[in-house]
Amino acid sequence: MKLFVHLEARNKIRLTAKYIYKTFGDKSRKKFLAEINEIGKLLCVQPNIGIVEPLLSDSPIMYRSILVQRINKIIYWINNDVIEIVDLWDCRREPIAQAKGVR
Repeated sequence: MKLFVHLEARNKIRLTAKYIYKTFGDKSRKKFLAEINEIGKLLCVQPNIGIVEPLLSDSPIMYRSILVQRINKIIYWINNDVIEIVDLWDCRREPIAQAKGVR
């Protein structure tokens, strides 16, 4: 399977990495980015590993999520043979507002 990261998700990953760098340092930023890359590789092999995202269950698309460092969620869906990462959520923020951004 192929992996495609939407621009919105790519920008949120960049902004999160920048925040982590400023707040916790380069080692933490590298750890975050390494985990994102590892999840991407894992999704290509096991695309159904994420849970069906309950906040997006009323959508016609079956969105799934995977937790990153217990603070963020990668939101993705499977489109034929392409895994599309559509968003990165900060789990400490308002979940319903973030879900509205995916639709």
